[in-house]
Amino acid sequence: MADMIPNAKGFSPTNLRYMMRFYELFKNISIVPQVGEQLLEDKEKQILPQVGEQFQMASNKVFMIPWGHIKLLIDKCHDNPAKFDFYVDKVIENNWSRAVLLNFLDLDLYERQGKAITNFQYTLPKEDSALAQEITKDPYNFDFVTIREGYDEKELKDALMDNVQNFLMELGTGFAFVGREYRLQVGNTEQYCDMLFYNIRRHCYVVVEVKVVEFRPGDISQTATYVSAVNHSLKGPGDTQTIGLLICKTKDNVLAKYAVETSTEPIGISEYELNALMPQDFKGTLPTIEELEQGLSVDLHENESED
Repeated sequence: MADMIPNAKGFSPTNLRYMMRFYELFKNISIVPQVGEQLLEDKEKQILPQVGEQFQMASNKVFMIPWGHIKLLIDKCHDNPAKFDFYVDKVIENNWSRAVLLNFLDLDLYERQGKAITNFQYTLPKEDSALAQEITKDPYNFDFVTIREGYDEKELKDALMDNVQNFLMELGTGFAFVGREYRLQVGNTEQYCDMLFYNIRRHCYVVVEVKVVEFRPGDISQTATYVSAVNHSLKGPGDTQTIGLLICKTKDNVLAKYAVETSTEPIGISEYELNALMPQDFKGTLPTIEELEQGLSVDLHENESED
């Protein structure tokens, strides 16, 4: 450590323990010189073989993220090399702060990423299907939404749009919001998809349908119609094929798998989690503005009397 950080001193016992754990994890990684704050990639240097579980990471990749991030990953992923590697890639790719990294660690992003049930391998070119699968999750976590028990579909969609920035973060990297209840002209009819997004990484539109009930096979044909309509009316020469994403309250995985295989349009099916629910009568238990003002007036009057 002294060779890496000349004249360094004053490390706390906690930091020293992290340094020891870091050394044990990565002692066989070859280090290339730094230029300023950026590490140069050296393709000729490889990680040396390790006994037991191996951290199969590109040379020096872990050294490209801040020490505070590394400490979090040592705490959360030290026994899972693939998980550690996954989050290192995400931090580098998205320039995550430590707070954002901690948020996705707590939300188990690694376990959810790319897990939707899809037909992408059958309906998209081989070079596109893996990336399309990667931008899905299962389940999606909507805990940033606070909503009453017994909510309906409109309330959930309204709440998601009220928190569109958090919704975009949960959808993942590269999503841009296009519109809600987006109007699609189909023949002599007007159709409205729940939400329309554009994914910059895949260069494609993404139709998102949200259902507050269990997945039903009929949802596939509805979503496929919207996907086809977007392809015909919005997809440009530089865009790849539009995909559909159904996010349902629950699903039978076998039924979902069979259902997506019936569609020629690329569609994925996921569930959502929503734990921040208020009781039905929660709003009724809150004081009104008039009651608050009345209470404040009484308090001020009592204070004046005491003076």
